Amino acid sequence: QVQLVESGGGLVQAGGSLRLSCAASGRTVSSYGMGWFRQAPGKEREFVAASALSWSDSIHYADSVKGRFTISRDNAKNTVYLQMNSLKPEDTAVYYCAADTYRGGRRDYIVNPDRYEYWGQGTQVTVSS
Repeated sequence: QVQLVESGGGLVQAGGSLRLSCAASGRTVSSYGMGWFRQAPGKEREFVAASALSWSDSIHYADSVKGRFTISRDNAKNTVYLQMNSLKPEDTAVYYCAADTYRGGRRDYIVNPDRYEYWGQGTQVTVSS
């Protein structure tokens, strides 16, 4: 199984950028579909972005982050990244990295946090207005 550790969170002003990292150990990230999720206080965990483990290696984003966030993998470093630009106060949350062995291409599966088997501990992102 894989272990995941997030880093890169912090406090940033609105309009700023952060890059989150998710370092994997135990197994390579190339063996997993990788997703980023976030959870704000009092809210449910929500999908942010995913790099799916499917024949098409598809990339998925939540509508709220499309055009601002970019998910990427560096298999040599066994790390997944989330580049976050043009940050807004509503992006404030704890961000989690997750891994899934699902190999299909169904978006409803890929965006569902209940399908992910492995999770990191989370990293706090706070965007001030």
